[in-house]
Parts: sequence; C-alpha cells; structure tokens
Amino acid sequence: MNVYADNAATTAVSDTALAAMLPCFQEIYGNPSSLHSPGQRAAERLAAARETFARRLGGDPREITFTSGGSEADNQALRSAAALGARKGKKHIISTEFEHHAILHTLEALEKAGYEVTLLDIPPDGVVTAEQVKDALRPDTCLVSVMFANNEIGTIQPIPEIGRVCREAGVLFHTDAVQAAGHLPIDVQAMDIDLLSLSAHKFHGPKGVGVLYARKGIPLVNVIYGGAQERGKRAGTENIPGICGAAAAFEEACANLEKNAAYLEPLRDKLIAGLTAIPHTVLNGDPKRRLPGNVNVCFEGIEGESLLLLLDGKGIAASSGSACTSGSLDPSHVLLALGRPHEVAHGSLRLSLCEYNTPEEIDYILAEVPGIVSYLREMSPVWDELEQGKRPHLI
Repeated sequence: MNVYADNAATTAVSDTALAAMLPCFQEIYGNPSSLHSPGQRAAERLAAARETFARRLGGDPREITFTSGGSEADNQALRSAAALGARKGKKHIISTEFEHHAILHTLEALEKAGYEVTLLDIPPDGVVTAEQVKDALRPDTCLVSVMFANNEIGTIQPIPEIGRVCREAGVLFHTDAVQAAGHLPIDVQAMDIDLLSLSAHKFHGPKGVGVLYARKGIPLVNVIYGGAQERGKRAGTENIPGICGAAAAFEEACANLEKNAAYLEPLRDKLIAGLTAIPHTVLNGDPKRRLPGNVNVCFEGIEGESLLLLLDGKGIAASSGSACTSGSLDPSHVLLALGRPHEVAHGSLRLSLCEYNTPEEIDYILAEVPGIVSYLREMSPVWDELEQGKRPHLI
C-alpha cells in the first residue's frame, strides 16, 4: 500500500483546480494587462479569482495581491508593515519562536536594518496566548506577526484574541495562514487581521501561487520591481492558470471545511492514540487545538531521518518537520522552542492527512510504525544506554 501523509508539505492538485486551469493554457491565454479581447478575457478570470479569495476571507478584492507563494507574501507583509512603522518612528516587531523561516529570516533581515524584534516563548502546549502578546507590546511596536496554525505541530493560535489586542493598541497584525487557509474558518474582519498570507498548494491548488491580503489603507512595499501588475505592488505578468486553479481549490476547500474536519479529526485522533501507545513517545502540541489532519510525535532513542527512509520503503510518505528545512541535520526549531531536548527533537515524525486519506491507510501506518521504531531502537547504542539505566529516559 502507498500512503501519502505529508500534506502539510504539499497537496495533490484537485480535479476542480485542474479543470479551472486547463482552459487558461490554450484558450484564455492572453496577458491580462493587454487591451485586446484575449487579454481582457484573461483579465476577467483574474478579477473573478480575486473576488473569490476576497469573499472567502471576508475582505475586498482590492485588498488581494497575488504572489508566487506564501514566502513572498510573508516577506511583503512584514517589510510593508515595518516600513510603515518606521515612517511613524516605530521599529519594534513582535513574533514567536516557532514561526516559519519565511517569517524568521525576514525578521533577521529587518533586525540588521535597525528594527528590534521580540520573539515570544512557546508554552508547552504549543499555543501562544493573547496575554503574552499584550505584555510584549511597547509604544514603539509597529507589527505583531503570529502564525494562524503551526506548520509542524499543527497547533492553532488564538488569532481573534490576538487580533483584538493589536487592534485596541493600534498595532498592525499579520498572520501567516499558509497551513490554516482552506482548513480552518478565516474572517479577516471578525478576527481583526490586517495582513494575511496563504499558499495555494496547501489546499489542493497548484504550486507557485500565493495570496497577500492587506487591509485598505496599508501601503505595500514592493519586493519585486518591474511592470504595474497587481496595482503596481507586485511586478510580473500574472500566472492566470495558477491563479484560477488556486481560486477554484480555495472555493472548494472553504465550502467543505466542516465536512473535511469531521472526517479527518477521528483519523488524526486514532493515529495519535496508536502512536503514543508506543513506549517513550510523546505528542507535540495540544491534542485537540490542532489542525484536523496534523499528528506530530517524538520517539525517544531514534533518528527521524532513518525513520522516514524506512517508512518510505513501506510506501508511507511522511516528514520529520517542515519540508523547507528537510536538508538540515539540525533538530526542528519548532520542537526546540516547545522545550523538547535536542536528542528527543531528532526523533520526530509528522504525519499530515487530507480528505483523500482513508481509514485503511491509517491502519496501515499504525501497523508499520511500531515495528520500525523497535527496529531502529534495537540498533541504537543510545537506546541501549537508556534501557540499561546508564542515562535517564527523557520521555
């Protein structure tokens, strides 16, 4: 059996998205900036896609900018808010220790440019509180950026509460919603969100398409210069096939939020129960306040890379953390922020499900993982020392 359980890394393009894309390759292929009829037909598709995202997010079409993905949207959001803050004499930014590297690396660049960054500690359950944000606010704070749901451990953050704190303080609030969009309800108005980033390939849209929502009145800083596309704030001819596929996928995902969650949560919980029954195993993050399809555990005494290779040999595609850092030998910064020791964080496994996964696939994973973990532990000199009492178990 082949099981794809790495949907947090990327998802398969849905039939709905593909059907929306195909006409844009050979029939509606005009440049939407052109004045002739083929160009205007493409422009109509672009406008319809922009309206879809605005409607489903609770915003206005003029607040939607299409990008190449979540990373670009994150970069533009942070740099725009920082520039606006600097013009007001405010150069302090608040974020968290377990953000995606698109956020953390942009913050590092802003620090080098003279901004001060406060990264909030992560509580043991993986859920940052609005009180933490409120306590970190200063008179010179210009931006708070807290992800909607963590990409590794799947914990859902109290976005409405954080948004309210920021709105009351007059501070811009950005959320990286790459993992949440299409999987959790989002309303930028009700949640007091000023800036939001998402990426189509996380909800069965194509790769290479992202969205930046920016509330009216927030001037965007260009990160790509060139033509006047996207109201002059993102140069480059729009990827009409990708954007149309993204909009169709988002419409479908949002229409099926409740149904998909009701289907996935029991599968997720079965996986959690089965995996944590393996001795010296711990779940990372709150067991319930997490994405419907996310499971992240640490097995003491093994290396995650070896586990992934053996799982792949059994036809199971999984990960040990973010696909963006899979080439690194360092343990996950998310798990370290959660308080996991290095030697425990190295033995992590992330299984991320979507509505395409079946109960039979869950049973197959639970049938294979315990044996692989046992095999790796038997080979490990570290595990031998743990079992002999030469060093204490950490889980």
